[in-house]
Amino acid sequence: MATRRPAVRGLILALVVLCLAPVPAVAAVTGPKYAVAGLHRPAELLVDKWGVPHIYAADTSDLFFAQGFNIARDRLFQIDTWRRRGLGTLSEVLGPSYVEQDRAARLFLYRGDMAAEWASYGPEGRLAATRFAEGINSYLDWLGRNPAAVPPEFGKLGYQPARWRPQDVVRIRTHAIGENLMWEVARAKLVCLAGPGASRYLRALHPAHEAAVPAGLDPCSVPDDVLKVYNLATAAVSFTGSGFQTKDIADATSGSNAWTIGPGRTASGRPILANDPHRGADALPSGRYVAQLSAPGLNLAGAGEPWNPGIAIGHNESIAFGLTNLPIDQTDLYVYDLDPNDPTRYRYGTGWEKMTTVEEPIPVRGGAPVTGELSFTRHGPVVKVDEAAHRAFAVRTAWTQPGSSAYLGSLNYQRAKNFGEFTAGMRNWGTPGSNLAYADVRGNIGYVPAGLTPRRTGAGYDGLLPVPGDGRYDWNGFYANSELPGQYNPPSGFFASANDFNIPPGWPVVSNYEWQLPYRKQRIDELIKSTPDATVADSLALQKDEKSLVATQILDFVRGLSSADPDTAKALDLLRGYDGVASVDSPGAALFETWIMKYLHWAWAHAVLPKAAADALVQTINPDFSLVIASFKDPAGWLGPDGAAVRDKLILDTLPVAFRDVAAKLGTDTSTWHWGSLHHQEFVHPLGGPNVGPTPVGGSYHTIHPSFFHPLTYQQIIGATFKMALDVGNWNGSAAINAPGQSGDPRSPHYSDLNGLWASGGSFPLLYSRSEVERNLDVRIRLEPAT
Repeated sequence: MATRRPAVRGLILALVVLCLAPVPAVAAVTGPKYAVAGLHRPAELLVDKWGVPHIYAADTSDLFFAQGFNIARDRLFQIDTWRRRGLGTLSEVLGPSYVEQDRAARLFLYRGDMAAEWASYGPEGRLAATRFAEGINSYLDWLGRNPAAVPPEFGKLGYQPARWRPQDVVRIRTHAIGENLMWEVARAKLVCLAGPGASRYLRALHPAHEAAVPAGLDPCSVPDDVLKVYNLATAAVSFTGSGFQTKDIADATSGSNAWTIGPGRTASGRPILANDPHRGADALPSGRYVAQLSAPGLNLAGAGEPWNPGIAIGHNESIAFGLTNLPIDQTDLYVYDLDPNDPTRYRYGTGWEKMTTVEEPIPVRGGAPVTGELSFTRHGPVVKVDEAAHRAFAVRTAWTQPGSSAYLGSLNYQRAKNFGEFTAGMRNWGTPGSNLAYADVRGNIGYVPAGLTPRRTGAGYDGLLPVPGDGRYDWNGFYANSELPGQYNPPSGFFASANDFNIPPGWPVVSNYEWQLPYRKQRIDELIKSTPDATVADSLALQKDEKSLVATQILDFVRGLSSADPDTAKALDLLRGYDGVASVDSPGAALFETWIMKYLHWAWAHAVLPKAAADALVQTINPDFSLVIASFKDPAGWLGPDGAAVRDKLILDTLPVAFRDVAAKLGTDTSTWHWGSLHHQEFVHPLGGPNVGPTPVGGSYHTIHPSFFHPLTYQQIIGATFKMALDVGNWNGSAAINAPGQSGDPRSPHYSDLNGLWASGGSFPLLYSRSEVERNLDVRIRLEPAT
């Protein structure tokens, strides 16, 4: 396709952005040479100035081996902890206080057919996992000969990193995003306390739908702690032994932004693909790792999971790919009546069915092994038994199916050269549900949705509430990924995804009724449409956008109000001038975000629900402000005949409380307030240090530059630590960022060197050509076969 007239402007802008990225003042050095058993031919690891390894090997077998060796070199404590947590072997090195977490994790391991499991990841799946694990183990062998190089965390905790098996890569499932389970329990609680109509106030459902209580379910029979074991199984590790961080907030808020812009809308006449996944942003190191993997026939650049071989987000020579979470409902909670004479039997059909029980020894540091008793129904692991009520609860997930190791399905599309091959590679994608954005060097763009979507059978079985496990509500296999609605070269000239409801009207497959709010997607569409000659620099700027459409809509109901109360008047005056941009310097954002998250939603919940139900509603994470906005627009329908007066009173009663809250923290002079004085990012090392931050940051729950922050501490918990914007076909013109640094080793210069660049919205060049890598080299590492 011919280059369009504004191409020079776009090229200049892109070069300016890339040149502005500060380069660490480190001269390129020749690093160590490793004699490596298991490597067939020499390989090189060229680490650039931003800590990105560019791995060159003679074939893909050695490439995946070198990838494993490298990740162990850079992220050993992180991947060792991930493996131990996932397999349930924490007690072996941390002692008896971790036995329950180990037992919980083992309940959710893949226990199915391993031949089918390996086949799910394509012809290279088993080879990739095997060689990746062997590469990790080879680095461990080297550490055995060089104990001073062992990361300091192992010395502090008093144990050595463990060796890997290939199946460790695929059997662990609990790092995947599990949609909907916590919302099922929350909805049951609301219905128990205030009747079926109460679920209307939990989350908006799309397509329009009314959740019904399944026949045979008593919503009040679901205990508050029913997900304790599931949360423990999916939790991060607390090395204090004082408790565990639950995964609720991650599942409730995880999302991403991605867009692909066709050549007709770009200055260069080439597509642009941008992606910023939203993951845990409070842990150090981050959950993504950037690398280039190059061998004859395969040349990938981008990011992946540190514990997976391959690259899930990035590009090869021909195509680019990124992903967002497609919130497929892949989990259900089952409720069983137990045999009063035998609590290991549960009602199914017209009789009783026996639970399957597995006993596994759990090694315990400093003590005898503990026998972990794991019970399963036909639906999944038993997570709670209430013997007094003769009731049990089990969690069904898509994780029991072959091919459900999170993101490892990317091995199937990494060699694709066109949209047809890419789509074929997505046919076996299992978890998590994902929207895969696509672009290629021929100028085509599109997207492919994928993920195991259960076929639920039974009247009224929509996955929105727990269901009886007696056979009336079962899964009858899964829809094929080809049955989900994708796009190829859409008429609009671009495609964007922000975890929004994207199922066309009347589509026969509904993957879920619960989606992230529409505001990020609406803002992305607005900005792309207003930029007809887009550049990579424009996409980088778009990823930084902090305008909240929730703010602009709620503020419409604030500006016409007045009050004689001094604090209320000051609050109203500040918000009248607020443009809805949650920038780090904004005084208005400091008040607005405090107000809606801590006070407005609480008051609204108590206006629409009885107290007990309202108290339960405000305990949920990530409140649905689309419902608050809908009620403000239709006050009579939501708040009663005097709804408008009720609405205005809600605003006027809560604003001064929020104003005094912020004033107590930032002082009474609002001109000195800044959102970043409250809202901050701190990357916390799991052993308590060295941490990175706190750093003032902008953004909110509803902005393209996202921040899912704790409403009491204002610390960002979920955010976009990794971002990329790809110039498709001109690969060296691409950019990325990964905070706070590429390495997880506190001794590395790349442990925190990218934090300032990330916090300021900057990026670095995502290099692809060997010549550019050599020109920006930091360290050259050579791997040689051991003789």
